[in-house]
Amino acid sequence: MLDVTRLRVLVALARHGTVTAAAEALHYAQPSVSHHLARLEAETGAQLLQRVGRGVRLTPAGLLLAERAEEILGRLEAAEAELAEHSGLRAGRVRLAAFPSALGSFVPLAAAGFAADHPDVALEFVEAEPPEALRLLRAGEADLAVVFDYGPAGSGGARLTPLFEEPLHLVTRPGEEGEELSAFRRARWIAGCARCRESLVRRCGEAGFTPDIAFTTDDYVAVQALVAAGLGVTILPDLALRAHRSPAVATRVLGGGGRRVSAAVHGEPPDPPATARLMEYLTGPAAGHRPTGGRRRRAGTG
Repeated sequence: MLDVTRLRVLVALARHGTVTAAAEALHYAQPSVSHHLARLEAETGAQLLQRVGRGVRLTPAGLLLAERAEEILGRLEAAEAELAEHSGLRAGRVRLAAFPSALGSFVPLAAAGFAADHPDVALEFVEAEPPEALRLLRAGEADLAVVFDYGPAGSGGARLTPLFEEPLHLVTRPGEEGEELSAFRRARWIAGCARCRESLVRRCGEAGFTPDIAFTTDDYVAVQALVAAGLGVTILPDLALRAHRSPAVATRVLGGGGRRVSAAVHGEPPDPPATARLMEYLTGPAAGHRPTGGRRRRAGTG
């Protein structure tokens, strides 16, 4: 197999005409250029150079190889440029799936940082609850997903990177007394998605009662409107309140742990450059992973 470095030396000689000029162009010592040319002749088994006085010139075989070598080097440079463009995130696409309150809170901050630093990478979003987001990963329809869970849960074969744990809030009308769930055992309750509903039922069970679930909706804006209208109470994760906080409800942080939020990818590492870079923005401080916290407050006051 022909050595690329020696082909480069041959092309330099063809372009510049002398060993001295080729050495200067390549920033090589003259003996190094002569050595590479001699080794190239040995590798090809052909006479590539002919001595003329104190210099050399290319033979017809040398001219033919130099012409082909220039084509080869041009293709190699094009391939290197394309790879650098991909690895340097100057092109490509990354698709992110995330649940609604993540898209309504910290994900846009991370995505904006990524987009500002890599404007030529197409960034696409799809709204999806965790089960659907993991399915999109497995199907190759998403490159990265933001998911949540309330306890041990299957990852669907995905690799999970923990982002943070968000607290859960009891959401009631202002003036309704009670810091614990048990104070609302006779209230009507509003439940959310399947995972959120399971968490609500489990927590109420630990408090000694089964909740009377009168309404079910995934829409955290609608949930707060129902609470404000006096139609029930609920539990909402911190991100939902960061995405939208009604001024007509009161919230208090519940003890006993919260909801874990993770970033998920599918397949073995290493991840594609754009996916890995977006992951850095999701896990970094630019994403603004800060819970609202607090004991009890009217929504909209913090």
